[in-house]
Amino acid sequence: MTTAAPAADPESSDVRPHTEDLGTSPGRAVPTPIFGASDRLRGTIVGVVITLIAVATRLWDLTHPTDGGTPVFDEKHYVPQGWQVLTGGDWIEDNPGYGLVVHPPVGKWMLAVGEWMFGYGPMGWRVMSAVSGIVIVLAVYLTVRRLARSTLVGALAGVFAICDGVLFVQSRMGMLDIFQALFVVLAFAAIIADRDQMRARMHRVWSQGRIDDSPFGPRLGFRWYRFTAGVMLGLACGTKWSGLYFVVFFTLLSLGFDVAARRAYHVKRPWVGVLRRDLIPSGVSLALMPIAIYLASFATWFASETSVYRYVVGSEVGTGGTFAWVPAVFRSLWYYESGILEFHAGLTNSAGNHHPWESKPWTWPMSLRPMLYAIDYGPDQCGGGDCVRAQMLIGTPALWWLAFPMIAWAIWRIVSRRDWRYAAVLVGYAAAIVPWFGDLDRQMYFFYATVMAPFLVMGLALCCGDVLAWGARSRRSDRKTIAVLSVAVFAALVIANFVWLWPILTGAPISNVEWGRQMWLPSWS
Repeated sequence: MTTAAPAADPESSDVRPHTEDLGTSPGRAVPTPIFGASDRLRGTIVGVVITLIAVATRLWDLTHPTDGGTPVFDEKHYVPQGWQVLTGGDWIEDNPGYGLVVHPPVGKWMLAVGEWMFGYGPMGWRVMSAVSGIVIVLAVYLTVRRLARSTLVGALAGVFAICDGVLFVQSRMGMLDIFQALFVVLAFAAIIADRDQMRARMHRVWSQGRIDDSPFGPRLGFRWYRFTAGVMLGLACGTKWSGLYFVVFFTLLSLGFDVAARRAYHVKRPWVGVLRRDLIPSGVSLALMPIAIYLASFATWFASETSVYRYVVGSEVGTGGTFAWVPAVFRSLWYYESGILEFHAGLTNSAGNHHPWESKPWTWPMSLRPMLYAIDYGPDQCGGGDCVRAQMLIGTPALWWLAFPMIAWAIWRIVSRRDWRYAAVLVGYAAAIVPWFGDLDRQMYFFYATVMAPFLVMGLALCCGDVLAWGARSRRSDRKTIAVLSVAVFAALVIANFVWLWPILTGAPISNVEWGRQMWLPSWS
């Protein structure tokens, strides 16, 4: 007997705030198309407006603040390295003249592109970060629109991304973290799109009555979205090593989607089907591809005669031993990378390494210990005294202080409603924070939480979508009004909070009294 199609067809849904379970419940009718022509037009218009707002906020007065015309905070490491990549020849870091080269080259290539366009100055240092921040806002909007099957909920996510202090400040700094966040968000977007596309292919097989041709389910063909996710993950690893965490978490997420899809369409042996049909292709795209991209990011290092540590075999590294069979170039690269690993491993509190603005990961979800990037006093006057010009990396409290309620609601939705959307968002959020609990002795900073921010705003937007859906399901007009007003008030609060923080996010001149008003918690100062 043929079973009814599950509500697993990704090309199907309505435009209201929508939830779809994890895909294991049979017998549900096939819903209506996901977005009609009118909503596609509306979605495009909303996307353009959100992008323009992101452009205006990210590019406004981008050249400030500076440290007397020089980079501020950790820009002092990466901006000169980007310039050396640009001017040293062959796009390589061919000497450790600016200190130990501690990160892979992709992020410094991004900085070098901006410096190539605008020269060695604040605009050149920061323009590619700003572009990355703009793309993140658009990607968050489009991803949540797909997750929620709602342009309105996607727009809320876009507004939250615009108004988050962490994404805003990092989009205006010549550092590496915003680039990693960009590649991670794009990888996540590709995995969500891959899930939908595979459900569409599975539905097509089911509707043709071929789902039982094999107890393992159908072969789903080459998956370009999954391939794209692997490329993005490779670029994330090529920016900072912590991209490896997302390789692991996103590979498991993709395989989980595959299991759920095969179960939803009543494949007789879904787990074995995933092992036989999906495990190796997923591993190639999401595990081997990032490794290949990471190694490819060192292409100019391999090709140059002057690359740092390029020829250490025979001097720093012996020619014999267990690994003598490994080509010298790869042994040299391992020497280079192991030195970086040793450097990071030594940055521990127990070894006496302390920083006044360091923080531990349990403080990150609520932005309890932000970072001071720049501060200057005067010479202009504010309120009868010298002005304070301070720039802080701080998460907008209206968003970040709701992190734990969002996580709790997400877990409840996953457990009680099998809501795959929250499961996906929590996987990304967990990848950004959980691994850091493995070495609490190490020096850590709040800017490591940059890649958490997109998943926080995604989760909060989905929560708002649930509130709107609660109102939409009711026949009582007062409940609908309460739902809409609640979400509208929350969005207005987020925007107002962002506007309030604007001076200390941009380094604008404020009085000492106003500076004190901005410090809401003792741990902020």
